[in-house]
Formats: sequence, structure tokens, C-alpha cells
Amino acid sequence: MATPTTAAPAELHVRPEFVCDTHSADQAEIRRPLSTFETLYGLGWLRKTVILIALAAIWEVYGRWLDNALLFPSFSATVRAFAAGIYSGVLLERAAVSLQTLLLGYGLGIALAALLTTVAITSRIGTDLLETLTSMFNPLPAIALLPLALIWFGLGTGSIIFVLVHSVLWAVALNTHGGFRSVSATLLMVGQNYGLKGFALVGAILIPAAFPSILTGLKVGWAFAWRTLIAAELVFGVSSGSGGLGWYIFENRNQLETANVFAGLFFVIMIGLVVENFVFATIEKRTIHRWGMQH
Repeated sequence: MATPTTAAPAELHVRPEFVCDTHSADQAEIRRPLSTFETLYGLGWLRKTVILIALAAIWEVYGRWLDNALLFPSFSATVRAFAAGIYSGVLLERAAVSLQTLLLGYGLGIALAALLTTVAITSRIGTDLLETLTSMFNPLPAIALLPLALIWFGLGTGSIIFVLVHSVLWAVALNTHGGFRSVSATLLMVGQNYGLKGFALVGAILIPAAFPSILTGLKVGWAFAWRTLIAAELVFGVSSGSGGLGWYIFENRNQLETANVFAGLFFVIMIGLVVENFVFATIEKRTIHRWGMQH
């Protein structure tokens, strides 16, 4: 009786479209723990703080080397002038005036932008109207409207709010309309199948889907409005009985108080940093980051 022969094992066929991990589990490389430097370097707020400290050190060194407080005060002199302005309440009072005017103009600009983009996304004539208006007025600097604002609204808050609305409106409208147009047709059909039309479709479907573009427009509009406000206060001066930060800078420039001028500019920068890194960053984390729309 013949003994059965053992069949030779078939040759393993390697398919090139599959990637096989040839390392066994016991041979897997253990991940190296991060060093202290790598851990600290991963903190975004710490990196930005180091950059600010380096800039302040360069400022201090250059101011001391120049040794001309009238031309370029040192960082320490600016900090002392800033602390004196905060302690006396002058800077806080001027900042409150500026922010109150800014919020009013910013809010009106956002409301008009929302109205224009809603009309544009729901009708063809509205799209043509928005595209025509943005092509006409978006390239026009807000400062160029200062003479007309003086004639129409006089020397006061009305003129400043007018130029603020102009600086905010077109940036927010362009980004919002671009975000609306980038929403997929599938989402639009889903909303229409649920019977959503007009403002209901915009609020339930378009705004959440296009929120990254909307938030970008809000940030750009804020930056434009903040710059326009300071420039307008430098030209208009006192409004509503007291001046803002722009007028504070202008006053101290006339009095050759350069350290106070730098303190006013320093406060403008600080407010911008707070709004950008706390207000808008918080909105991003609680919305588009949480929704997985940005990394």
C-alpha cells in the first residue's frame, strides 16, 4: 500500500494592490515619549507668547539704542505711559467710546450684508444686484467717503458709523455669498424636500453649511472696521462729547507726547489681539472645529 505523499504548500501569492504589515505585534516600535521642548512647542499660545516677547525685546533694544524718546520711545517707556493711561482711566474711557461706535457700525453692516445675501441666494435678480454693488463699492476705500459723510451726516457719530458700515458690508456679503454658493446641491435638495424655502432654507441649511466662509467674512469685516474707525476718529476728532482712541492718538501727537501715542497704538493692538484670539477663536472651536469642518 502506497503511503500518501504530503502536498507541497502552495506558494503565497502577493497581490501588489494590498499593503501587508510584515512586522509582528511584538516587534512593533514603541512610540518615543515627547521631550519637554516638544511638549511646550506644541502649545500654540506659548509659541505666540514667545514671539511677542521677542518683538518687545527688539523694540526695547532699538529704543534704548536710538535714545530719542520724541522720535521712538522704548518699550518700557510705552508700558509706563500705557499703565498711567489705564490708571487715570483716560485710555479706558476712550476705548469704550471707540468700541461702542464700532459695535453699532459693525452690527448694522452685518445686518445689511445678511439681507443682501439672503435676497441674492433666493433670486437671480438679487444675485445680479449683489454682484453689481460689490463690484462698484468693494474697491472703494472707506476713507474716500469721509468728505461725503461730513456733508451728509455732519461731524459726529453718524459719519463714523456710515464709513464703518461701508467697510463691513461688502467684505461680509462677499464671503457669505461665496459660502452659500459653495454649499452642495444635495444639501439644498434635502432642505427643499422638507419644504424649506427662502429665509427658512437659509437659516436651516445654508448658514450652518457655509459657516466657515461666514466667519471668515466676519473676521475680515472686523479688521476693516477697526482700522476704519481709528482712521475716521483721527479725521473727525471728537464725537458724542468725547473722542475715541483715534482722537487720543491725535491729541498726544499734537502735544508731542510720543510715548502716549505709542500707548494708544499699543492699546489698539491689544484689543485686536483679544478679539482675534479669544472671541473669534472661541467661536471657531465651538462651531466649525467641533463640527469637523476644519482641522
